Amino acid sequence: MTIDLITPQVQDYMQSFVPPRPPEMQNMEEYAQKTGFPIIGPAVGYLCYQMARLIGARKVFELGSGYGYSTAWFALAVRDNGGGRVYHVVWDADLSQRAREHLGAMGFEDIVQYQVGEAVQALRAADGTFDLIFNDIEKPGYPASLPVIQEKLRPGGVLIVDNMLWAGRIFDPGDQAASTQGVRQLAQQISQSNAWIASLLPIRDGLLVACKK
Repeated sequence: MTIDLITPQVQDYMQSFVPPRPPEMQNMEEYAQKTGFPIIGPAVGYLCYQMARLIGARKVFELGSGYGYSTAWFALAVRDNGGGRVYHVVWDADLSQRAREHLGAMGFEDIVQYQVGEAVQALRAADGTFDLIFNDIEKPGYPASLPVIQEKLRPGGVLIVDNMLWAGRIFDPGDQAASTQGVRQLAQQISQSNAWIASLLPIRDGLLVACKK
């Protein structure tokens, strides 16, 4: 079972708040629309930018970066915060190369660091802690990723997790797929923990925003 969580009218209205994007970012949006490749889209992207600006993020780690659309929003924020580093990690070398081309065209060579590999392991091995961590890996891996995220996120840092409404599949008790269970379990882990201040925002496919105490 999947359901449309937000009407097209509401989606269009929410997107009207998003300022014009750089041409290369619009190219990335057009590619996603043409190919069906999943990206967070302009409204969620701008919210990610806003969250990164609000906390003055200078060091951002992405778990599951695709071809760099969400990375572009975080890189914009880090640049506007005075500079820093955004870690783009993806398992596929072709996606990593495509991201390099798009983000290079936007002038982010000095901000984005690229790695091809398993995202949670890359986070575990990374030096230091991060101001913001964005999680959009395969959903069965959501629960196991949280302890690593909690260790690598600084106090007061922000965790953003995509697809937390999972097209409504989380509401179907008969849906016991590993992906659906992964989304449910992560929501439970966060909501039952005293380590987080968290809200679930009904934007696009559901965005969890959590501040580490």
